[in-house]
Amino acid sequence: MTGAATSAECQREHHRAAQEALRAWDVEVADVKRVSVSENIVFRVESAAGKPYVLRLHRPGYHTLEELVSEQMWTRALIDSGVDAPLPVATRSGHGYAPVEVGGERRHAGLLEWVEGETLDDVIEAAKQAPAERSAVALRFVALGTVIAAIHNHAATWRVPADFARHALDADGFLGEAPFWGRFWESPHLTRPQQGRLEALRQPIHDILSGYGKDSATYGLIHADLHPGNVVVQGERLHVIDFDDAGFGWHPYECAVALYHYRDVPRFEELQAALVAGYRAVRPIADAALALIPLFMLVRSLASIGWAAARPELGGEEQTAFLVREVENSADATLSALRR
Repeated sequence: MTGAATSAECQREHHRAAQEALRAWDVEVADVKRVSVSENIVFRVESAAGKPYVLRLHRPGYHTLEELVSEQMWTRALIDSGVDAPLPVATRSGHGYAPVEVGGERRHAGLLEWVEGETLDDVIEAAKQAPAERSAVALRFVALGTVIAAIHNHAATWRVPADFARHALDADGFLGEAPFWGRFWESPHLTRPQQGRLEALRQPIHDILSGYGKDSATYGLIHADLHPGNVVVQGERLHVIDFDDAGFGWHPYECAVALYHYRDVPRFEELQAALVAGYRAVRPIADAALALIPLFMLVRSLASIGWAAARPELGGEEQTAFLVREVENSADATLSALRR
């Protein structure tokens, strides 16, 4: 079977599964279009009344049903607090998810209201092409900083329900024997010397993070993937999407993720200052926490290597090679700066 045929067959299977899953909701479906296949299989669903929805067929084994239900608990609470987050749609039976089989695998399907608009990443990239818009890019990062701080403010005061379950992105969650995104140092895309080098980084970074502690001022529920590609812009409205990675983690990690894709641009320090200014307009963050952003960017690179290794269907060799070069170029200087 050719690759094209295999792809077409896969798309037909995904569409069939989407149609089957949608029977659980009280929505008269007019159109279903697959928009992405990555962590989850994602569709845009158009109702007969013209209302759009997001249907997600969640990756098997990534989250339990309890963890997925907890994600919806938190996004509903965030909405109630004024944060623009995804609004889940309950099934006819009042549940947040419906089971569906996709290619012999059992998945959980969830439906959310769709929000129209461009991603913040696209808005920033367009603005970067126009020198006169330089200040507009910085203002976007100020706005992103305020949203991140609002999420952290809510998490710091929210009484977590007794049946709430999400992962921890702490020292063990990043660097323990079973990291949340996989044993990055065993990636098949690494050479043997590279594997040894990355494994050698685990203990010193683990020690630093363990010593940092989990004070509520700097640790709690975070989105954990709040880069500009996960923010939809509608005028002045910033709508945060994709809480799939949300869990308990450090606030400076959240900031590092927001800045991560811009770490090599000449204006990086300006963009970081804008993000921090927006954050501090809503919530305090200590300079000591900000000093950890380079370390958390290093952690993000290591986690991304593990993420790619655990998803061979997405490729990842080229991305891993790039990330390894970054780690090798930055690790020693980053750790040395924190030991001073």
